Amino acid sequence: MSVLVVPASAAIEGLAAYDAVLDARSESEYAEDRLPGAVNWPSLNDAERHEVGTLYKQVSPFEARKRGAALVAANIARHIARDVMDKPKDWHPLVYCWRGGQRSNSLALVLGQIGFRVALVEGGYKAFRGAVLEQLPALAQRLAYRVVCGPTGSGKTRLLQALDAAGAQVLDLEGLASHRSSVLGLIPGQPQPSQKRFDTLVWEKLRSLDPGRPVYVESESRKVGNVAVPEALIAAMRASPCLRLDLPDDERVQLLLEDYAFFSHDTDLFCRRLDALVQLRGREQVERWQAQVRAGEIEPVVRELLVKHYDPGYASSTERNFRQFGEARPIAPRDRTPEAMAALARELVLS
Repeated sequence: MSVLVVPASAAIEGLAAYDAVLDARSESEYAEDRLPGAVNWPSLNDAERHEVGTLYKQVSPFEARKRGAALVAANIARHIARDVMDKPKDWHPLVYCWRGGQRSNSLALVLGQIGFRVALVEGGYKAFRGAVLEQLPALAQRLAYRVVCGPTGSGKTRLLQALDAAGAQVLDLEGLASHRSSVLGLIPGQPQPSQKRFDTLVWEKLRSLDPGRPVYVESESRKVGNVAVPEALIAAMRASPCLRLDLPDDERVQLLLEDYAFFSHDTDLFCRRLDALVQLRGREQVERWQAQVRAGEIEPVVRELLVKHYDPGYASSTERNFRQFGEARPIAPRDRTPEAMAALARELVLS
């Protein structure tokens, strides 16, 4: 048998050395967050955990352990039959569960008895989560950011995508959060990650970035939808040099119609989202917008949303939150198209 217990920090630094990262927790725990590259091999699934927990409370710990052992043994057997039979003897997996307890130990024990070199994360996911939170501030503060500012519809996300394609370093927080960072920004069919998952995705991205090169990032608020940007990262961004992206109003309206085309295709969805503005803009105004949307008058609504909701106070708010916005370098693509954004991105990379 070969099972090596490794501290979470060592496991993180040596992830590339493992042939697989195996998460022995249930499917809901795995979905909430996980180590980079982990695959889910539950020792107990959600329903089984509930069954064993109920036995523990209502019958006895002994009966619960017997039932749990039977379920764990059956599940591990299925994992081995499905995923291990083709593995060579030098296959080297990393295994973890919530705290490095029975679920991961059981899986590691069986794999080790087969003859594989198995590594077990000491303290499990809980220790990994602690390491992520501990490392995030230093990772955020070591980088040099260029903050892309601009009112709604000016093409900040398009420019970030173009910069990434041009070889620049980009931190796309909205992409990681699956949200476009506004009241109307939830993307259909793309649920947001949990806060823990978002933290891990940010941590993973920050680790991959080179401190010797600038990192382009959008001028986000503290929250992107339902998830919060790590405090140290927000502080570093708000102290960084800014770029002011300018685009004419007509282009901004058309860009939003393109990027939020799902609202035109699903007017009921658009109307439901507009309800979120009642407290800010009043029921009467929102109902007028909803009536226009149902009548197919999408463009006038988008234009009014810019003028009445998004634009008021934008500059003062950005200047208040981003200390160098007053000295921001103005940049302007010739229009909203991907080609224009690509040309601007190339200029920025070369400048």
